[in-house]
Amino acid sequence: MLKWLLTLVIALLLIGVLTPWLRRVGFGRMPGDITIERDGRQYSFPIGSTILLSLVASLIFWMLR
Repeated sequence: MLKWLLTLVIALLLIGVLTPWLRRVGFGRMPGDITIERDGRQYSFPIGSTILLSLVASLIFWMLR
C-alpha cells in the first residue's frame, strides 16, 4: 500500500507541475479537479485527472504484463 501511496503522490506532483502545459491540450478540466485563484496566484489540485492518469497507467502496465 505504501508503494501506491508514493506513486499517487508523485503523480499528483508531476501533474501539478505540468498543469499549465496540460491545460493547453485539454487535460486538467475534469470533474474533481480543484482550482483556487487568490491574490493573483492560481493553485491547482488535479485530483480527478490524477485518478484518471493512474487508471490509464495501471491499464497499460497490466496489458504489458
